Amino acid sequence: MKSILLIGLGRFGRHIAEKLYELKHEVMAIDRCEKRVNAVLPYVTNAQIGDSTDEEFLSSIGVRNFDICIVAIGEDFQSSLETTSLLKELGATFVVARAERDVHAKFLLRNGADEIVYPEKQLAYWTAIRYSSDSILDYIEIDEDYAVFELTLPRQWAGKTIGELDIRRRYNINIVAIRKNSRLNLNISSDTLLSENSTLLVLGSNRNIQKCFHI
Repeated sequence: MKSILLIGLGRFGRHIAEKLYELKHEVMAIDRCEKRVNAVLPYVTNAQIGDSTDEEFLSSIGVRNFDICIVAIGEDFQSSLETTSLLKELGATFVVARAERDVHAKFLLRNGADEIVYPEKQLAYWTAIRYSSDSILDYIEIDEDYAVFELTLPRQWAGKTIGELDIRRRYNINIVAIRKNSRLNLNISSDTLLSENSTLLVLGSNRNIQKCFHI
């Protein structure tokens, strides 16, 4: 369990709060808008209405006591930048800040952010890749070159073992799991038999996966 300070409770911040609640983390939420604060009360440990660009207010929160500080402000970049900078000045251990553009990310990193998230950009990439082929069911980017894809099993692979297909040697990709009837099998070996209506979770370079699955 981690102690998390969440600043900015728009749609992005609210979704973060809800997920952190599911994961059973302790969350302190802050926003200027009373309506937004009230909306997340069921999902957070504590919440306050306040201006995160006010040094006195932010200092009273005790930012050093949190494992992570998340700046989820999206509509006001100046406030996001000032908040990020203040958090670091006040001794925040780790600051994650939201950015909408690369230039925003550069300023945030120079002013205290340890990591940047691009919600719109990252979702746009996922949507473009997910719906670019009927065989792609999900996609998780590891870095610019490598990813994990969930793909429908090619028809000609049904009834064969992973060893028979030998795709690790032929394409330099790894089958890390198989999903069948909503159940995930992580116990994969060369003797694992592939059956119809299965999906594969494969890890490798984007180029090799595209070549192997013709996507």
